[in-house]
Amino acid sequence: MTITVHHLENSRSQRVLWMLEELGETYEVRRYERNPKTMLAPPELKQVHPLGKSPVIEDSETGLVVAETAAILSYLVDRAGGAFGAPMDDEDGLRWRFWMHYAEGSMMPPLLLKLAMSKVPLMGRLAMKRIQPMIDVHLDFVEGELAQRSWFAGEEISAADVMMSFPLEAATSRGGLDRSRPATIDWLDRIHARPAFQAALERGGPYAYA
Repeated sequence: MTITVHHLENSRSQRVLWMLEELGETYEVRRYERNPKTMLAPPELKQVHPLGKSPVIEDSETGLVVAETAAILSYLVDRAGGAFGAPMDDEDGLRWRFWMHYAEGSMMPPLLLKLAMSKVPLMGRLAMKRIQPMIDVHLDFVEGELAQRSWFAGEEISAADVMMSFPLEAATSRGGLDRSRPATIDWLDRIHARPAFQAALERGGPYAYA
């Protein structure tokens, strides 16, 4: 085994397992559970990477430790000779790079803010009403894009779709994403039905957003 995934339950690291399954890679999973009170990662993860966050992978062939989901997926794309990487078409290639960064840079922040505000009584509920329109802008944008093409970077699935899975799954539980946005829900149904996605769930254990 050359790749070890340090996998935190109900986290972004589920995307890494899915990506590895799609690529047909051999890998080992080391599971970590969240603190039931704080929901934070356990301190053991700091022994792997100074930030103590997940996902983190270790490649025994190169000795490299790679953190951050987009960086990990890009590393795996390169390692696999470009599989699931940017399409050759210039426009689709640029689109691939956009979605790889958009997932965490633009879409996740308001979803995380709404989650944080949901824990704050009174004032939190008021804040959530102002946050939802911010999320709706992103959901409408995504719906418009997926209404035009099968996958985020064109007509074939890629790492861009893997990156976008977590924020859109989170949006179904706390962001108002439902079947009123049919293209997005169809996309989620299709990724959840993929054998590689199902295999990753078996390897990773219970996953609240799938």
